[in-house]
Amino acid sequence: MGENYSLHEQHINQTLVNVQRTIGFDKVYVRAEGAYLFDAEGNDYLDFLSGYSVYNLGRNHPVIKKALHDVLDMDLPNMVQLDCSLLSGLLAEALVAITPPQLQAVFFCNSGTEAVEGAIKFARAATGRARIVSLEGSYHGLSLGSLSITGTTSFTEGFGPLLADVGLVKMGDLDVLESLLKVGDVAAFIVEPVQGKGVKYPKDDYFQQAQALCRKYGALFICDEIQTGLGRTGKMFAFEHWNLEPDIITIAKSLSGGYVPCGAIMTSREIYQKTFSRLDRCVVHSTTFGRNNLAMACGLATLSVLRDEQIVRNTEAVGGYLGQRLAVMTGRHPFVKEVRIKGLMCAIEFQEPADLAMKMAWKFLHTIDRGLFSQMIVTPLLSRHRVLAMVAGHNMDVIKILPPLTIGKREVDRFVDGLDDVLGHARKVHGPMWELGRNFVSKALKSRKRRTNVPAGAGA
Repeated sequence: MGENYSLHEQHINQTLVNVQRTIGFDKVYVRAEGAYLFDAEGNDYLDFLSGYSVYNLGRNHPVIKKALHDVLDMDLPNMVQLDCSLLSGLLAEALVAITPPQLQAVFFCNSGTEAVEGAIKFARAATGRARIVSLEGSYHGLSLGSLSITGTTSFTEGFGPLLADVGLVKMGDLDVLESLLKVGDVAAFIVEPVQGKGVKYPKDDYFQQAQALCRKYGALFICDEIQTGLGRTGKMFAFEHWNLEPDIITIAKSLSGGYVPCGAIMTSREIYQKTFSRLDRCVVHSTTFGRNNLAMACGLATLSVLRDEQIVRNTEAVGGYLGQRLAVMTGRHPFVKEVRIKGLMCAIEFQEPADLAMKMAWKFLHTIDRGLFSQMIVTPLLSRHRVLAMVAGHNMDVIKILPPLTIGKREVDRFVDGLDDVLGHARKVHGPMWELGRNFVSKALKSRKRRTNVPAGAGA
């Protein structure tokens, strides 16, 4: 312990280590419990990132931990493959019980991107069509198919050519969506009910109308609930905010309980059988580890905790309190443009201030990188207040929080008070916040210079 970053620098991702050291995120955590991480000195860090929404139930939840111990102690047969395991059948039954009645069939996999890949295949098989339509600004994963339908260019750069049969539309633009659907070659329209990159969602009936257009033109409607599902937005699934009836749902992340990767595709029996349409196609789409006992036990325990501890109700209540506190606090700070919140999925967007000195400093930062101001917020939030948050995406003046859904008012107060303090320091152009910004700029410029000076053929 303590060699973490040097080991990663030598054998894993040097660039990530460089970034973490630059922004002051190179902490060594030795223990975790609930909403908190702890370093070797015993200092607690409030985890408002929760592994990108993996730890909806907090870290090392005792119920999920015990379920794993119980399964290991039972010495069950695992991944026989040419059998039907009991635990995967039980988890499928439990998932069907909490989803709309038309979704009766479940396919288990290992991750969110794998769930999206499977959903693309299911949609193509069910409709006989190839094209997938998604939203600008969306994020659906980083394997090739899910990357192709991701509407965030910072992730797609350098990995082309991607899938050709993809259409991107702007959220809210029904005319363009209909123009794509009416051609008749669209297998599915996939949406994140609340977009992870920036926490964006429609304020009107856009989703209902988009779903109706899909029905009209024979395309499937897919809801990517990988980050938003299982209570994150104050509903079991985020599509419930708009009373939607998706044809396919993808989930992952928090279904694992934070222990063993677990993802799932939920759809109707009719759509499911279009993929597994003949006896010789019974394993035409499969995954080796998808139904393993440990993952299934984690999923069952996660659903049990969600029910028994009334997690969704807590999310709605604490999310409401967070929204109230942020509304009062952000009104005092000229940098804050908007707060977007659904349950405990929250983004705070910043804007150019009116004050001349701050305006010039803001413009200077943005000539280098649009994400630098947001990084100037999350770095002192961690160093001064030991609260872990994140920049919402590349080239965004947005920070994002995804706290565990088990938190209470104490954790909300610690975050809001810390953010209030950091934003107060941001108003002092000659203070430590802007000195930090200048350091970020200096390192960014040096990195850019190194990239432009790479000899031809280097790294080929």
